[in-house]
Amino acid sequence: MNMATQDLSSHTPMMQQYWRLKNQHPDQLMFYRMGDFYEIFYEDAKKAAKLLDITLTARGQSAGQAIPMCGIPYHAAEGYLAKLVKLGESVVICEQIGDPATSKGPVERQVVRIITPGTVSDEALLDERRDNLLAAVLGDERLFGLAVLDITSGRFSVLEIQGWENLLAELERLNPVELLIPDDWPQGLPAEKRRGARRRAPWDFERDSAHKSLCQQFATQDLKGFGCENLSLAIGAAGCLLGYAKETQRTALPHLRSLRHERLDDTVILDGASRRNLELDVNLAGGRDNTLQSVVDRCQTAMGSRLLSRWLNRPLRDRAILEARQESIACLLERYRFETLQPQLKEIGDLERILARIGLRNARPRDLARLRDALAALPTLQMAMANLESPHLANLASTVSTYPELAELLSRAIIDNPPAVIRDGGVLKTGYDAELDELQSLSENAGQYLMDLEVREKARTGLANLKVGYNRVHGYFIELPSKQAESAPADYIRRQTLKGAERFITPELKEFEDKALSAKSRALAREKMLYEELLERLIGHLGPLQDSAAALAELDVLSNLGERALNLDLNRPRFVDEPCMRIEQGRHPVVEQVLTTPFVANDLSLDDDTRMLIITGPNMGGKSTYMRQTALIVLLAHIGSFVPAKSCELSLVDRIFTRIGSSDDLAGGRSTFMVEMSETANILHNASERSLVLMDEVGRGTSTFDGLSLAWAAAERLAKLRAYTLFATHYFELTVLPESEPLVANVHLNATEHNERIVFLHHVLPGPASQSYGLAVAQLAGVPGEVILRAREHLARLETTSLPHDLPRSESGQPTTPLQSDLFASLPHPVLEELIMINPDDLTPRKALELLYTWKARV
Repeated sequence: MNMATQDLSSHTPMMQQYWRLKNQHPDQLMFYRMGDFYEIFYEDAKKAAKLLDITLTARGQSAGQAIPMCGIPYHAAEGYLAKLVKLGESVVICEQIGDPATSKGPVERQVVRIITPGTVSDEALLDERRDNLLAAVLGDERLFGLAVLDITSGRFSVLEIQGWENLLAELERLNPVELLIPDDWPQGLPAEKRRGARRRAPWDFERDSAHKSLCQQFATQDLKGFGCENLSLAIGAAGCLLGYAKETQRTALPHLRSLRHERLDDTVILDGASRRNLELDVNLAGGRDNTLQSVVDRCQTAMGSRLLSRWLNRPLRDRAILEARQESIACLLERYRFETLQPQLKEIGDLERILARIGLRNARPRDLARLRDALAALPTLQMAMANLESPHLANLASTVSTYPELAELLSRAIIDNPPAVIRDGGVLKTGYDAELDELQSLSENAGQYLMDLEVREKARTGLANLKVGYNRVHGYFIELPSKQAESAPADYIRRQTLKGAERFITPELKEFEDKALSAKSRALAREKMLYEELLERLIGHLGPLQDSAAALAELDVLSNLGERALNLDLNRPRFVDEPCMRIEQGRHPVVEQVLTTPFVANDLSLDDDTRMLIITGPNMGGKSTYMRQTALIVLLAHIGSFVPAKSCELSLVDRIFTRIGSSDDLAGGRSTFMVEMSETANILHNASERSLVLMDEVGRGTSTFDGLSLAWAAAERLAKLRAYTLFATHYFELTVLPESEPLVANVHLNATEHNERIVFLHHVLPGPASQSYGLAVAQLAGVPGEVILRAREHLARLETTSLPHDLPRSESGQPTTPLQSDLFASLPHPVLEELIMINPDDLTPRKALELLYTWKARV
């Protein structure tokens, strides 16, 4: 039924059917199929028109008001859906299930799929280089159960986490596009502030039914085989995810085959702030340029890029796995083997997501063509991987395997360049199915048959003006001019009279018409059925194919890391048992790529005797770069990669913390200083002697003495915790710490003045810096000359009256350490300041006595 012919008042059967479906999905936009359009009504229409920038119209009546509506063409829906999903909207798709020709009243419609940001699988709606995750969380701050599902790959994992801090850090790492939380949680919890947070009924998280539906999904008796049996909170969350996935997909999910139990203890933990500061795959401005991933990712497949991103965001503490990866990279570097593998991996494409779409039964013809090409490329890849010495690579190669029967089936079935959709057929090759070929040849050969018939009939009747034709309303006909119509043979049956012509049909032509017209629709139905059968056959092999895709993705990442090691001059780090972190000629992998001048490499040495470096030196001298490069080298080592250093020896770390730079969290109502102190508090509570801590300019957001005291106390605390710490500061007073804390050492970045201009040398040297060069940097930044001169005067005065800026030096040139109390002794006490202001001759004895008592109390 077409929109134009449909009466749309609110109580027509059509709109009753609409409301019956809409009431089941009150919060989601509903696309309601009518003929060649998806129509959107009422409030949904107003919202969609605004979001999609399309015209809002009105039809029919509801309670005396016109019904707002808008529509989008069915064949162009994908672009609109992509836009809505990116905006975080969910869309309910209602299709016509019944046949308009046979149905009495409105055609039956059903919800066939719900498209939500976390459950989309269509290629056009996804970012190929990013995981698209759906998460659910249950519990409270004592213990949370978290489940995570990637419907586009079938990866399904659970973990249990203590405390909000750890949960939020994990959500920051996973960055799910949708997060399901129980409806009985109080309002306004931190998790609910995340994008895509949706409340679900508490019974969706019910543990027993979750356990039952998971066992049913994986066809197992229990969940012991996955090591998840006792994680009752996480199982509740996983059950909610599985239910949500089934509800949105409206189909079986054969590609979800197992559940992985992840443990935080297996990983190097980074909190949200550290993850942002290190710019692993998103830079501070929210883009992807100049991130660690942008430098180390030259993977050949999108699934390889996604795996590398997961590795970077989840560094491991398992030495066996890391050393197996290092071994593989070394093996691929040998005789430049990665160079033969990479072009072959490029042929594979995004196998992981293609298989997921096959599992969801919404794979497009081009997905099958890509799968066909990937399977055809596997034998050559296997040959290239024969006789690799690395056991890990050999293991991957055997998992990749080859699939000769499937490869043969697909190359027999799918034409070389199939259309984007199966809708109009033309996907299967001639020779794949005899019945289909016969039906297609019937409709394709109709033209030839009609030409032959015309020649035959002209000869039989002797009428030279006879024509055989076809139109959509009347079907096939034989046409004669009116003058010759009476000479028509007896078997001609009159079908239609026109001005100046008559049209006839013959029994032979009628029989052909029935056959030809039904052949086209029968051919299309047959082709669609064969296509579904093909998907079912592939689903039967889904398990091993998914394992192959995972092995290929890892192979891609390892070959990529081999190529990067060669071209970026990375070397193999060595893990040792004794606690240490020794880096020779370390470099910052990202800064090095951006610089036009050569990068100045620096050493770093921390061990049981030296746990903390106090780093001083000028702004722009390279302190932050030196600190971040250390963190990135350590992080790369913990994904099994080679690192940007001449050599590197380290023990496993448990966490990496970075407290760098300043950013107000205005939306959260916290100032720069408040943000800084929260991050510092988190570090001081959670760092251990196996953690790497970077502290950059702590205490800058408050008054000098408050800031100095906090920085001092924080440094002392970190020294007691024995964490590996790099502590960059402008407070020169901190350079006396090594005298009271034997685990602390000073280093500085040097600069020199040349023709009254500062030159940064970016070299890290032992000992404290001699001066700050702050005014020189201000001059470089273009601060007006007279302001610089005035600042010099202020500085000279402050240096004589306030804290000793350059500490007194002993004969050896090392600063001598006044006690901390001496450092502050030169500060005027507020009581002294008041005393200076008073003239004793003006005071009565009683007033003088009162002042003495108050001052005594204050001092």
